[in-house]
Amino acid sequence: MNLQPWAHTCSAGFTLRGWHSAPSGKPLLHFLHGNGFCGRAYEPLLRHLAEQFDLWISDAQGHGDSDHGGRFVGWNRSAELAVEAFEAGRAAFGEVPRFALGHSFGGVLSSLILARQPALFQRAVLLDPVLFTPNMLRLKQVLGALGLYDRFNDKAKRARARRNHWADADEARSRLRGRGIFKNWDESALIAYVDNAMKPHPEGGLQLKCHPTREAEIFSTAPKGLWRALRQVRTPSTLIYGQDSYPFVLDSARRWPRLNPQVQARAVEGGHCFMQERPQATARLVQDYLLGH
Repeated sequence: MNLQPWAHTCSAGFTLRGWHSAPSGKPLLHFLHGNGFCGRAYEPLLRHLAEQFDLWISDAQGHGDSDHGGRFVGWNRSAELAVEAFEAGRAAFGEVPRFALGHSFGGVLSSLILARQPALFQRAVLLDPVLFTPNMLRLKQVLGALGLYDRFNDKAKRARARRNHWADADEARSRLRGRGIFKNWDESALIAYVDNAMKPHPEGGLQLKCHPTREAEIFSTAPKGLWRALRQVRTPSTLIYGQDSYPFVLDSARRWPRLNPQVQARAVEGGHCFMQERPQATARLVQDYLLGH
C-alpha cells in the first residue's frame, strides 16, 4: 500500500498530519481512528480497502504524527478540524464519490461530521463508535459539576497508568499480544500498531506516539450535543458493532436506528476492535455497504 504523508496547520494553531493514497479516480474514503491509536495502526484493514478506494487517513490531535497541540480541543472541535484538513487536501482527488469510515472515538467524530456536513459524504460506516448513552452523559455532567468524574472514570485512570516504554518492537509485541484491548488481534494488526503507533524513546527503545495523558483527556470528556447530532444525520450510515463490545456501545447501537431512519446497525463476531481481529472480513462488510453491493 503506497501512502503519501500530508500535513495541515489548522485553525487551532497546531499541525494535523496523516496519509493518503495517490489519487487514482476511485471513490475516496476518509478514515478516523480510535482513541490512543493512529490511522496506520489499521493497515491490514486499510490495505484491503485500498483495492476499492483511495484513502484519506487522518490522525487526530496528539495521535500518530499530529502535534500534541497543548490541551485537548474537545470532540466537536476535533471533528471540525478533521474536516478542515480534508477540505484543504481533497481537491487533488477530483469530484469522486466520498465516503466516511471511523472506529471508536473516530466513529463518534465521523458521526458529528455527518450531522454538520450532510453533503460531504455519500455514505458512512461507523465501527463500534463509543456513543455514550444519554444516562452516561447525564451522570458525567453531574459528577463533573461536583468535581468527582475522574474519581469514577476507570478508563481514564487506566490510560494514565498505561505503560509507555518498551525496549524494542519485539518486546512491545510480546507484552501486548493477547492482553486487554489487544486480545484476539490478528498478528498483522498488532505489528501495524507497534510499527505505527509507537516512536523512538529519547533514552532508547519505543514509546507511544499518543501520550497516555492525551488518551486520558479524551476518556475524561465527551462530545457536546451528541444525541441531537445523531438525530440530525441524513447521510445513509451503518453502525457495525462487536457482539462482545462494551455494553453501552450495544445499547447505543440499538437506540440510534430507532431515532434515525437513515441509520442501520448490525452485530459481528468480536469485541470493540473486531476490525483488528478480522481485518479482511471487516473490509468486505465496509466495501459492500459503501459501494452498494
